[in-house]
Amino acid sequence: MSETYKTIGLRKVLVKTLQDKGIKDEFVLKAIGKVPRHLFASKYTPDVSYQDKALKIDAGQTISQPYTVAYQSELLHVRTGDKVLEIGTGSGYQSAILLELGANLFTIERQEELYKKAKTQLTDMGYKAKFFCGDGSKGLEKHAPFQKIIVTAGAPVVPDSLLKQLSIGGILVIPVGDATIQKMITILKVSEKEYEKVVFDSFKFVPLVGEKAW
Repeated sequence: MSETYKTIGLRKVLVKTLQDKGIKDEFVLKAIGKVPRHLFASKYTPDVSYQDKALKIDAGQTISQPYTVAYQSELLHVRTGDKVLEIGTGSGYQSAILLELGANLFTIERQEELYKKAKTQLTDMGYKAKFFCGDGSKGLEKHAPFQKIIVTAGAPVVPDSLLKQLSIGGILVIPVGDATIQKMITILKVSEKEYEKVVFDSFKFVPLVGEKAW
């Protein structure tokens, strides 16, 4: 793993930045402080890759802003052993954070180029997850139910397929809105017919593309 005193120092600064912005979950902050983001944003220098901003990657996608990754991870309340479905593997950075939090991770990516690259990157780093290439808006019915589901792209609505694949007591974190801006939403599945929804801050994600989305 390509690591230097500089990148370690840059991560410490990033963690402090996220704390100052309101991230409180000690497990999330610890994960952010451990995962080498520069390996997932290899087109950029470490000074750029550790800035708290989204960066363009391959296939017209982005590696999310660290604050956004931390924000979603905090809302998800991942604990060791939780069966987690990630919709949108992207660069693999959010995946690494979830794995550091102890997730039993299933992650799906629509873009084959990103799927292959992230799978190779994460595997080379020693992370163990189940990788899939396909339409994430439909979830992974074959492997359901999941205790936690996180969507890393903006959806026009909450896909019913994901609600069905959530276990009782499970949490879904998803940004929902139009192509310009989305509200972060959490949904707690109380029973097969009862859900509790909470709406949080506004964010801007790349669109969730698929049969159950855009």
